Amino acid sequence: TTIYLYGNGIGDEGIKAIGEALKVNTSLTEINLADNKIGDEGAKSIGEALKVNTSLTVISLGQNEIGDEGGKAIGEALKVNTSLIEIHLDRNEIGDEGGKAIGEALKVNTSLTQIDLNGNKIGDEWKEAIGEASLSINIILNDDDY
Repeated sequence: TTIYLYGNGIGDEGIKAIGEALKVNTSLTEINLADNKIGDEGAKSIGEALKVNTSLTVISLGQNEIGDEGGKAIGEALKVNTSLIEIHLDRNEIGDEGGKAIGEALKVNTSLTQIDLNGNKIGDEWKEAIGEASLSINIILNDDDY
């Protein structure tokens, strides 16, 4: 039920294959894909998988050079995903635009209880997108939040 692929240099092509597998997998509950240089294209593949996957509860995507485009894709996925309770996006390159998309998703997502955005390039503007909907979600923004 758990797979740990931290620091394997998977890259965009490898993550596309993992994304396709996650679309049909129904037994995996936790996957750690941190530190694999998946970037925006890889995040888009994972986003597409998260739109249809119903078994994952925890996904770690930290330290992957994910920028705004990847952040937007993850945000779109979080709008419809109902199984994830925890997502780690720490130490990426997500900026204001990606942050806003994630903030909008948090307004409608009903399953997340924790999101780690520590070490990104998100300014304060994204907080306006969240509104009061995030009061039940633990949002980690910097090392002081741990």
